[in-house]
Parts: sequence; structure tokens; C-alpha cells
Amino acid sequence: MTISIFDLLRVGIGPSSSHTVGPMRAARRFVLEELCETGALARTEALRVDLYGSLSATGRGHGTFTAVLLGLEAWDPETILPDQVESRLEAMESSGTVQLAAQHDDDGGRELPLRVEDIVQRPLTVLDRHTNAMTLTALDGHGEQVAKETYYSIGGGFVLSESDAVASDASLGVALANDDEKVPYPFTTGAELMEHCARSGLPVSRIMMANERALHVTRHGGTEQDAEQEIAAKVLHLWQVMEDCKNFALEREGNLPGGLKVRRRAPDWHARMWKDDPSRTHAYWQEWVNLVALAVNEENASGGRVVTAPTNGAAGIIPAVGFYATHYGPGASYAGEEDREEIAVRYLLTAAAVGVLYKEQASISGAEVGCQGEVGSASSMAAAGLCEVLGGTPRQVENAAEIAMEHNLGLTCDPIAGLVQVPCIERNAMGATKAVNAARMALMGDGDHRVSLDEVIVTMRETGKDMSSKYKETALGGLAVNVVEC
Repeated sequence: MTISIFDLLRVGIGPSSSHTVGPMRAARRFVLEELCETGALARTEALRVDLYGSLSATGRGHGTFTAVLLGLEAWDPETILPDQVESRLEAMESSGTVQLAAQHDDDGGRELPLRVEDIVQRPLTVLDRHTNAMTLTALDGHGEQVAKETYYSIGGGFVLSESDAVASDASLGVALANDDEKVPYPFTTGAELMEHCARSGLPVSRIMMANERALHVTRHGGTEQDAEQEIAAKVLHLWQVMEDCKNFALEREGNLPGGLKVRRRAPDWHARMWKDDPSRTHAYWQEWVNLVALAVNEENASGGRVVTAPTNGAAGIIPAVGFYATHYGPGASYAGEEDREEIAVRYLLTAAAVGVLYKEQASISGAEVGCQGEVGSASSMAAAGLCEVLGGTPRQVENAAEIAMEHNLGLTCDPIAGLVQVPCIERNAMGATKAVNAARMALMGDGDHRVSLDEVIVTMRETGKDMSSKYKETALGGLAVNVVEC
């Protein structure tokens, strides 16, 4: 699959893209493809769900178990709203059943007994292809298998099945990349991206837009001129969801869900910022960036509606740096709404182009490479996007992305109690300010740099392979075991 911005940045629900959104998509796909399309739904009388590795180890804190149940009802993480999540989970808990395929089947689906407690957890069993794995099995009234498939949640909400990998006779990464979609500027490495920019004279955002136009026509038809308008509109929809997520968080008080009793700080910080800096002067840019990152990830931690960018655990970084781009960039102080929208589109397209490199060459899964793959990649993407809208050349954009990741190498994923709260929320603010600094450092140079973006991406991948498994989203190491839960 040629990776689009709309594959990397997608609307979903918190708290985790790989542990909440991915499992929901996998369960939904099982129901639609293996049961509804084959006619097996009518013969299904029972379901078995097995979770392996990291999906099981941190599943309760990451909302994995309930996400699977919602997916079995065919809810889509891109369209389901928080109040719908709450009402359905309450109904499931009360009845002890799921309405299998209810959101797809005009007859209201099939009511089957299945509770969170029925899900089989295998935290110490890691399947060969990926640590985030789940197997779904449908049984008839005699206990005979009707359908069975194993799925892998490979980061950022991306899901691949065992059948996908077997059909391509390849690893999950190659299975993801194999297709016949043609784009004018194909790239999987930073070197290829820079070569396209040099030959065409186009900035990174326009390279990405040209590819998006071609993908849009291939997938949806129409002309490239119409496609660009539709793409821009869809990008702005993502931007608006980011804005709505931040704004909603600024109004919510009290503690976040879960046993840590983490207090929401965004409303108090917001009130203080309007008191200390009512004119939004540049002297307070870092405080505002911190606030946006904090707000978005508090909303994510509460299971709210966010944009996976490129993961939920790192969802606050790109909106926070985007806030800087639209409020503190050249002319931003007097920019109108249309100008800010143009900045947002360029910013997100550039960020997504760098995200493609991480997805193609390494991983954005915390369970696979640690938090360097989540916060690190988001910080790198945001730095690149900011650098372009601040006037950076393609080589400076690459340098900004490289600086941001270079200084996130080795970052572990060790959430306390398996909740996407500590250290995740503050880590988004740190990743966002690193991104701003990386862009500003790159702009001080001429684009020439000793370490390439490709080299640092490969280093991140190799560091993730060498990292002890307990530091990769298992809640078995680091802060997760050295801080007493209270």
C-alpha cells in the first residue's frame, strides 16, 4: 500500500492507536470480511478472543478489551463518538453480550454472550510476526470452527492479518508496501524524497500533495484538480478535529479515568495563560505549546476523540507544534483564517511525508521499538512540518526531522499501570518543544548536516531491536515498576 497522509493521520478514539484503535479495526474487519461477506454470520453462535504479547500485557489500561467488543459490533473508530462508546460499554456490561455486526447488519446483528472477562490473555506469548497480536475465532452451535484469523496491530492503528502476510510471502512491512498504485514521486527513504525535491524544485509539501492527488484519482476517480481541493478539505478536517480535541480538553476538569488519580491540568493552565499572556506574545510560546500538547493527550487518556498522529500516545505533538506554526510563524500574528488553513495544510503534508519514512523503514509502534517510535517519530514529523512553513528548504526540513529524532533515540515505553498517562502526557509536551527547537536549529544552518535522516531512522529501528522487551509497552519495566501506584 502506498502510504497516504490519511493512512498516517486518522481520527480515532483514545487512549492508544495500536492497543485501542488497531484492535477495534481488527475485530471489525473480522466481522465484516470473515463473517458477513462469507455468510458465516448466521452460523456463528460463540466467539473466542485471544490476545498476545503487548496487547494483553497493557490491554486493560489501554482499553484493548472493550475496543475489541466494540469492533465486534462493527463500530468504526473513525466515526464512533465518546458518548456512543460509553453507552455501548454500559449496555455490554449490563447484559454480558455483544451485538455481533450490529452496525453493519440491517437486522441488528446477532446477540452473543461475551464479556471482557471472557477474553483470553496471553501476555508472555509473543507471536513471530509482531508483539501486538490477536486471534479471533467464530464457532457454531456444536463448537466447530466457522472462521478464524490472526491480526497484528503494527502501530498507528495500522492492522494486517496473517493472511495478508502469507499471501505476500513476506514480512508485515513488505505486505504493507506491496501494491500497484502509481504516484509521480515514489519514495521510501529520505534520500529519495530529497532527490525528488532537488529535481522538481518543489518543497516537501508539494511532493506529498502530488502523490496524494494521484492516489485520490486511483482510489476515488475524478480529476487531479478536483482531487487537490478534496485533499485540502480532508486535511483541514483532521486539523479541525485536533482543534476540537484541544478545546474540549480545556473545559474538562477532575481526574483522568483509571487508578492513578491523575488530575487534569489543562483547564487551570489555560486560565493562567490567559491571565499571564492575554496577547499571546512570543515570550510565552513554549507555555502555549506545552498546554496544547498536554490538553490533547489528557483528552486521549480519557478515551476521547483524537487524530492518530502518527499514534495516539503521541497525538499531542503535531497539534501543539501546529499551534506554534499558525500563531508564531511569519505573519501569523495578522494572518486570517484562510492563511492559517493554508499553513496547516502545508504543515501536515510535510509532517506526513516524514511519517511515511518511519513507517517504511522502521516502526511507529511503541510495543515494537519503544516510545522513540511514537513520540520520537511525531517530534520528527512536527519538526519537519514547522521548518517548511517557517521558510526552510527541503534540506533544512530533512535536517529538522533528523535533529528531533536523534535526540529521542532510546526513549522507552513504560506507562505506569498500563495507562497512557504517566509519563505519556508530559512526554508529548517535551516532544513538541524538542520539535520546535529542532526546526529553529535547522533554520540556523544551510541544510548541510553530518547525519542523514535515513541514518537516524535506521538507528532508531536497530535501537528498538536491541531494547529490552520490558521497556516496550509491557508495563514490566522502568517507571511502570519503580513507581508505586496509588
